[in-house]
Amino acid sequence: MPAGPAVGWESRGVTPLVRHPLLARIGDTPLVELQRVPRGSGLRIFGKLESANPGGSVKDRAARGIVQHALLTGVLPGRRLLDASSGNTGIAYAMLGGALGFGVTLFLPASASPERKRILRAYGAEVIETDPLEGTDGAIREARQRAEDEPDRYYYADQYSNPANPRAHETTTGPEILRQLRGLPLDVFVAGLGTSGTFVGTARYLKQASPRTSRVSVQPDGPLHGLEGLKHMASVMVPAIWDPALAVSSVGIATEEAQEMTRRLAREEGLLVGLSSGAAVAAALRAGREAEARTVVAILPDGGERYLSDGFWEAR
Repeated sequence: MPAGPAVGWESRGVTPLVRHPLLARIGDTPLVELQRVPRGSGLRIFGKLESANPGGSVKDRAARGIVQHALLTGVLPGRRLLDASSGNTGIAYAMLGGALGFGVTLFLPASASPERKRILRAYGAEVIETDPLEGTDGAIREARQRAEDEPDRYYYADQYSNPANPRAHETTTGPEILRQLRGLPLDVFVAGLGTSGTFVGTARYLKQASPRTSRVSVQPDGPLHGLEGLKHMASVMVPAIWDPALAVSSVGIATEEAQEMTRRLAREEGLLVGLSSGAAVAAALRAGREAEARTVVAILPDGGERYLSDGFWEAR
């Protein structure tokens, strides 16, 4: 399949020297205004629908940036890409590995959803499951050890420390949001914390381009939670890329609250999204009210298809 002309690739965050049609499909995701969930709140809440990326999640953006840099510096495709993941970044790596011709080895907690594991294996990734009680921290420790043991075989991408992760959002996600609002002032921006790359990069851009915007981070309300992909920063290994100074405020969301909002998004908005999206919208409502805001944008990281085996969907 021909790559086509390079015109416009830079605006999508794609380095012209690394051309592939799939790379150009990452980003420019829809900004969808919620119609029923915010009713009566006085808020206009918009969701950035990241499930529209070809790999199905916001992590496509960071993975593209990390992989591009590795290709340009020559560490790929000669080695296998190695990283720890809760699932979505791993899926993005595996998708890009299949398209660009490099192998992928991933450490992820055994508690990751069965759907995510099946997708990873469908792309041909080597999946090594780690102790579910240790979460992503355990997966990170094992990935680091493997990288130290076999440095000539693996390129350790380290999404939790790689500056290409937040840079991907600083150059694409942030500018897209302001462009898609078409001049509408942005009062509050909300995003969850996993690696923290989405929040850090987008907030860094907004701090300069829209200084009036309140930047709100979202995390679970405690260390024992069921919000796959999100981190309770006070009780985990803090990612090196995390910059707490960028957050004007932080909202803690309970698992049950996120589950309820995730069901509402499907049943009242027609948006089948994951639990981290439910957490983000719940936080958007709370933060928007507290700030007496008018316009709020929340990142909806992925689709609900990856979590259909979870029983919370069946609640009424």
